Amino acid sequence: MSILAERSRHARAAPHERGHAPKGGVGPLALGALGVVFGSIGTSPLYAMDLIARVAKFRTPEDAIGASSLAIWSLTLAVAIQYPLLVLQAQNDGEGGLFALYGLLHDLRDRRARVLLWVLMAGAGLLIGDGMITPAISVLSAVEGIGVAAPGLSSAVIPVTLALLIALFMVQYKGSSGVGAVFGPIVLIWFAVIAALGAAEIAAAPQVLAAFNPVRGLEFLGRANLHGALLLLGAVMLVIAGGEAMYADLGHFGAAPIRLSWYAVVFPAVVLNYLGQCAFLLTGAPVAGDKLFFALAPHWLLMPMVALATAATVIASQSLISGAFSLVSQAIRLGLFPRLDIEHTHHAHEGQVYIPVVNWALLLGCVALVLGFGSSSALAAAYGLAVSGVIVITSIAMVPIALRHWGWSRALTALVWGPLTALNAAFFAASLLKLLEGGYVPIAVGAFAFAMMATWRWGRKATYAAHNAKATLTMSEVVTLHKASRYFLERNALIMSPRPLGALGDRAPSLIRLIAERTGMLPRNLIFVEVAHKKTPYIRGSRYRVTVFDRSEQKGSVIAVELAFGFLEEPDVEKALEDLARHQAIDLPTDPHNWIVHVMQDHLLPARRSNLLKRLRLNLFLFLRAVSRPAYSYYGLGDEVQLTIEVIPVRLR
Repeated sequence: MSILAERSRHARAAPHERGHAPKGGVGPLALGALGVVFGSIGTSPLYAMDLIARVAKFRTPEDAIGASSLAIWSLTLAVAIQYPLLVLQAQNDGEGGLFALYGLLHDLRDRRARVLLWVLMAGAGLLIGDGMITPAISVLSAVEGIGVAAPGLSSAVIPVTLALLIALFMVQYKGSSGVGAVFGPIVLIWFAVIAALGAAEIAAAPQVLAAFNPVRGLEFLGRANLHGALLLLGAVMLVIAGGEAMYADLGHFGAAPIRLSWYAVVFPAVVLNYLGQCAFLLTGAPVAGDKLFFALAPHWLLMPMVALATAATVIASQSLISGAFSLVSQAIRLGLFPRLDIEHTHHAHEGQVYIPVVNWALLLGCVALVLGFGSSSALAAAYGLAVSGVIVITSIAMVPIALRHWGWSRALTALVWGPLTALNAAFFAASLLKLLEGGYVPIAVGAFAFAMMATWRWGRKATYAAHNAKATLTMSEVVTLHKASRYFLERNALIMSPRPLGALGDRAPSLIRLIAERTGMLPRNLIFVEVAHKKTPYIRGSRYRVTVFDRSEQKGSVIAVELAFGFLEEPDVEKALEDLARHQAIDLPTDPHNWIVHVMQDHLLPARRSNLLKRLRLNLFLFLRAVSRPAYSYYGLGDEVQLTIEVIPVRLR
């Protein structure tokens, strides 16, 4: 027996395998990040200060300055310091996001680490809910400017919003690359305009600059009772909503371009606009249509501002929708989600994907939210809870990251992440007060997504354990049978294995016993294929591990192949096997039409002692498996090759 472990590849390598890095200079990448990363937080001035003013019920100029100070310092601490300077350092092979954290922490074995992994899964569910709420509130808040510019057209706000959202989701199948080239410049214009509008108001009421004193914000917060303070924090939460996108989109742009666009453009522009809105309140001028943002624009600029705001919010929505597709595709590759149909919308960019089921589910959710809530101010309650949940989960996960990966001391970790986590927890607690006002929406969506991920993960593990419990041949026995055979099935048989096979004592898939008993013979060339999904974005070096158990010219071969893929890679098993066959690492024709792939279809039976809850969980898993693509199809083995499917009863324990 010879083992070719970590065989050097002569085969083609995907672009990321040759060194994954965002392409382009820092400047162009920073410009692109403006639209993709900062579209959401950059359009929050459309509605955030309106809700703060409504909750705070300003009575004096001091109240307005205090609320503005609270908003600016929340933005500084929870976003400007926390994300660009700290969180962006938690890179998993250059990637960021909750599943990148999942991969970094997956090998921790203590109970607290396992709980944290479950929490990260819950955060992923909240992000899916966020992808539903953000398009609805962003586009609705922009279109509401029509009611300010032309009050007679107020009745058109809902129909126009729905039309824009439906059109946006209808074109998702084409991908975002075509419109992505104009994202950055449009959003750059947006930030320039909102900064100029804010600066003009500040010049008219410079006393608003007192908001840079954090004491003014703390004094304003202290004047409220506990319930009032939490309501105010829940409104301020909208100011920082969208900051979490910096980490989620880290792999697309890199840390340096994201930091450059944030500190050079986004942060100053947003701060200037919030100060400008506060300065407008200090002048005592009336706010038309209760839309403080549009009050900053002169009348002749109102309709152009509505158009620009609509464009900016559509861009922000596109980014969140694409992010939801990416999040679900990562969950699928990590084995946390059923294998849904994934369409690649760009031949050169593997990460640009379209998932029809997710797309239409998000559209239905957006339409229901717009019709159900009717205004951006009402919908704001649903928005903050999803974002605050993701931010607090991220900060909690940063503690083991700092200790384990950054080498920080416990004292330094507590000094830095203790206050930040407490601040994020305060925002989350404040957002919980809005649970019945709309906060139940992201909680319900997140709970549903979490239940699917947890059930799918459980079902896969339970099925694997049930297969392990079945009596089966060892690889040593398979080799002995193969050597002793006088007659063979003249075929090149591929058998999908649920476990890696690298030693004679390893247990072969139960399917091989079934084939031997049913036909009385073994295939001449027998190749076991195991696909390993690693908790890292990309596989560096070799992804192949070939184990030759038996090989002769007269009787063929018994070979095991382990193929490894990262959670941001497309697991095209057929192409990988073609490469191995072409370079004679395995005894397989290069033409897939001459292969026969044998796969198992489990007929799952419940455990003999199952209570109602366990049976419900099994039924949910069976439903998810019914809508999931079969593994062979997902791995690219369903089109060119000959396929045989054997149904095997498996009783869960």
